[in-house]
Amino acid sequence: MAAARYGGNRARRTGRGAGRALRVPFTSAGRGLRRMTHAHGAGESGLSKLIELHAVNSAGDMMITIALASTVFFSVPTDQARGRVALYLAVTMAPFALLAPVVGPLLDRVPHGRRAAMAVAMLARALLALTMAGAVATGGLQLYPEALGVLVASKAYGVVRSAVVPRLLPPQISLVKANSRVTLAGLLATGVAAPAGGGLHLIGPSWPLYGAFVVFATGTFLSFSLPHKVDSAKGEGRARLAARDAAAVSGGTPPKPGLRTVGPSVLHGLQANAALRALSGFLTFFLAFLLREQPLGGLGPAASLGLVAVAAGTGNALGTAVGAWLKARDPEAIIAGVLGLALSVTVLAAVFYEVMAPVVVTAAAACAGLCQALAKLSLDATIQRDVPEAVRTSAFARSETALQLSWVVGGALGISLPLIGVLGMAVASGLVALGAAVAVRGLLQAARQVGGRRARVA
Repeated sequence: MAAARYGGNRARRTGRGAGRALRVPFTSAGRGLRRMTHAHGAGESGLSKLIELHAVNSAGDMMITIALASTVFFSVPTDQARGRVALYLAVTMAPFALLAPVVGPLLDRVPHGRRAAMAVAMLARALLALTMAGAVATGGLQLYPEALGVLVASKAYGVVRSAVVPRLLPPQISLVKANSRVTLAGLLATGVAAPAGGGLHLIGPSWPLYGAFVVFATGTFLSFSLPHKVDSAKGEGRARLAARDAAAVSGGTPPKPGLRTVGPSVLHGLQANAALRALSGFLTFFLAFLLREQPLGGLGPAASLGLVAVAAGTGNALGTAVGAWLKARDPEAIIAGVLGLALSVTVLAAVFYEVMAPVVVTAAAACAGLCQALAKLSLDATIQRDVPEAVRTSAFARSETALQLSWVVGGALGISLPLIGVLGMAVASGLVALGAAVAVRGLLQAARQVGGRRARVA
C-alpha cells in the first residue's frame, strides 16, 4: 500500500516536473515578448496593447490569405487560376478602389469611436471567416463578395491603426520607431500564423478560416483594452488634399491646412511610396503566376514561391529594423535613396533575368520589401514633422488609403501581363522609374531646405 502511494506520488512529481519543463520555453518567450512590447514607456502609454492587437490582426489576415490562396490559386491549373484571380480582382479590388477613398473621411467622422471601429473591423472578419468556410472548398461565387468584405474591414482597421499610433506615443519613442515596433510585431505574428494556417489546411480547406474566426474574435475583445485616450479627438481636425479657400471660411479664419500646404516633403514622399507600393502589388501577382510555370532553378513551384515570399518578408523586416535604427534622420534623403536602390535592382533583374533568374528574382522581392518598409517609415516621419497636430491623425489615415490603392493598381497590372520574366522585371523597373521621375527631385530639394533650416537654427 505504501509502495503504491510512493509510486503515485513519484509519478505526480515527475508529471509536474515535465509540465514545468514544457511550460518554461513558452513562459520565457512570453515574458521576453512582453518586455519588448512594454519597453521605453510603451507599457505605460498603451502602445504595447496596440502592438499586441496588431499582431493578432496580422495572424488572422494570414490565415484568411492561406484559405483563399488554396482555393483561388493553388487548387487549379495556371490558366484557370489566372481567371479566378482576375475574377477576385474584379469582384474585390475594383469595388474596394471605389470604397477606399471613402474610408478615411468616414472614419474622420467617428474620432470618438476608434476602439469600437477597430473592434467592428475585427468582428466583421470573424463572422465573414465563418461564412466563407462553407464556400472555400468549392470556390463558389459567393466567396468573392465575402472576400471583399474581409478586405474592406482589414483596410479600415489599417487606417484606424495609423491614426491611433500618435495618440499612444510614449515620450521616449519617436513615431517612426513606434510604427516599426507595430510592424515588426505584425511580421512576427505572420511568420507564426503561416505554418499554423498551413497545418490547419491539412485537416481541411475550411480549417484556416475557423482559426481566423478564433483569432479575430480575440482581437475584438482586445480592441477595447486600448486606453480611452484613443477615442479622444481633442485638438484634431480633418486633413484635406488642398487648403480650403479662405473666402469660404466664416469669420475670416485662416485656411485649414492640408497635405499640399505643409511643404513638399509629405507630397513627394507619398508619391514615392505609392510607386513602391505599386511595385509590391505587381511583384506579388506577377511572380505568383510566373513561378508556377517557370520555377526557380531546380526548385518546384511551391518551393520557388516560398523562397520569394521569405525573401520579401526578410526584406520587409530588415527595412523596418533599419528604419527604427535610423530614427527618422533625413527622411527625404532616405526615401530618395530607397527609390534609387529599387530602380537599380529592378533594372538589373530585367537585364540579367535570362542568365541568373533565381538570384535576380529573389533580390527583387527582398529589395521591394526592404524599400517599401523603409520608405513608409520615413513618410511617417515627414508627416509627424510637417503636418500640424490638428490634422496629423487624419493625414495618416488618408495617406494609408492612397498607398493601399497603389497596391491595387500594381496588382491589377501584374495579373494582366504575359508570363515573360524579362518583360515583368522591365515593367517593375518602369513603375519605380515613374515614381523616381515624379518624386526624387522634389525630395532632394526639400531635404536641402530642411538642412538649411537646421543650420540656421544651429
